[in-house]
Amino acid sequence: MILDYIKYLFKSKDEHSLHSPFVFDFYTKILKAKSLDSDYEGIETLREKLLRDNRIININDFGAGAKTNKSIQRTVSDIARKSLKKPSLAQFFYRIIKYYQYSTIFDLGTSLGLTTAYLGKANQETNLKSFEGCEETAKIAQENFDKLALNNIEIIIGNIDETLPIELQKVQKLDFVFFDANHRYEPTIRYFEQCLSKAHEDSCFIFDDIYWSEEMQNAWTKIQNHESVRVSIDLFWVGIVFFRKKQPKQHFVLKF
Repeated sequence: MILDYIKYLFKSKDEHSLHSPFVFDFYTKILKAKSLDSDYEGIETLREKLLRDNRIININDFGAGAKTNKSIQRTVSDIARKSLKKPSLAQFFYRIIKYYQYSTIFDLGTSLGLTTAYLGKANQETNLKSFEGCEETAKIAQENFDKLALNNIEIIIGNIDETLPIELQKVQKLDFVFFDANHRYEPTIRYFEQCLSKAHEDSCFIFDDIYWSEEMQNAWTKIQNHESVRVSIDLFWVGIVFFRKKQPKQHFVLKF
């Protein structure tokens, strides 16, 4: 992954190399607009508490699992250290949802719920469904949503292979999807294709850890080459796709 990151640094561009008005606005008004927001404070205070939380919970992981700790029992603090997204990344997702005023959101992989909380805070009128395979982890996440007074998030507990198709039938469209449930090629492609059935012109799909493994790199390549994808953006930590039919098909590697 270190070599992949070095290659990314050499290839990545900033706003001065962007000739697409849509991507230029995305980069300057969302990606680089790193202003502080009062919504961040409560979530980050909660992060600090989770990093000190020594409760032990049983883990039921349907996905590829953690690389560094595959124990069936883990402390909440260990999960917080190893699994939570960086504040800068979660806050970037928040800005995307706020800027485009997305209202129907699927979060595939709740974990302790901090990234999910950012998604919910961005627009509290959202219909946000967050999918989690581990019941005890979901319980901690729900505690966190309650502490943050986030009543617009519904946790769907169970194997996402079974729960995702059911929940997709209940929505007419998907504005925003964050794929962080199973870091393997086949499930990632399958979840993408299932969610694609509810995508529209302005939908945004984000894929976590696109350089996590060779499988994820192959999945990301297939996704960005998909005929429905018009704009794909590589930020190394995540890959982002849009389905804007009027856009020429383009791929961007941008500095984060």
